[in-house]
Parts: sequence; C-alpha cells; structure tokens
Amino acid sequence: MATVELRFSAQPEHVRTARLVAAAVARRAGVDEAVLDEVRLAVGEACSRAVGLHRSHGITAPVTVVLIEEEKTFAIEVGDEVPGPGADGSVPGGVSGRRAATSGGGLDAAEPEADDEDEMGLAVISGLVDDVEVRSGAGGGVIRMSWPKTPVPVLP
Repeated sequence: MATVELRFSAQPEHVRTARLVAAAVARRAGVDEAVLDEVRLAVGEACSRAVGLHRSHGITAPVTVVLIEEEKTFAIEVGDEVPGPGADGSVPGGVSGRRAATSGGGLDAAEPEADDEDEMGLAVISGLVDDVEVRSGAGGGVIRMSWPKTPVPVLP
C-alpha cells in the first residue's frame, strides 16, 4: 500500500498544485483515465473548502492531503484542523458534525455565507465521488474520497 502525503499552507494558490499531484498519483495508481477529471475537481473542492475553513478560523496549520493506493481502490483524504462540535465527530447518518451543524444553522450561524459555501462544496464533492465520507472531531475534519482502480489485464 503506497501512500503520499502533501502538506501546504492554507493559501488558495496551493490548491492547483494539490489537484495536479492528486491526478498524477491517481493515474500512476491505476485509476481509469475517464475518472481523472473527477479526481481533480473533487480534490480541488475539498482543498478549497479546507483552505477556506482554515482562513476563516485563523488557523495557520497546513492543510493535509493523503493519497493512498490500496489493492483495489485509490483514496484521497483532505484534512483540516478546524475543531468540530464533538470529540468523536459522529453524527447519525454518517455526516460530519460540522456539516450537520451548518445545515441546521447551529455551529457557525453568525456566518451564513460561509455555511452556504461549505454546503455547496460538499454537494459538489458528493456529486463527483460515489464513495465519500466526511468526518469531523476535536482535532479537525477529514474528507475521504475513493475510486476503484482499473484492473491490470493479465497477458497470456
């Protein structure tokens, strides 16, 4: 299982680099060429969301992107360090605490525009990626996205 970790300061100009690295590693891992645009767009959305969260909460820690090549799948985890509503971040239905709170107007009710952008980014990611998981806890949040790898044909 090969893993690549990318850490960058929460600046919008670094999102493009994260997208390019993710697409290159996904291609090398065996993700179908037809899906690479989805990988790029989903990583761009997830990284933009993390950058926005860091900047709006005054967090100077880097955004992390972990690219994981598993036997049959390729996964990407984009992490932020914005604390969620609880230590475990679990919310019924598998939705992150931050996402559940923003949809109800609870956690960041003072910033409805930021909530709308957060929800829109998560909706775009959900539309691009079939297998997506959003977690949030006291140490920050993670969006985990995964795609199937194309099986390598066995030659006789």
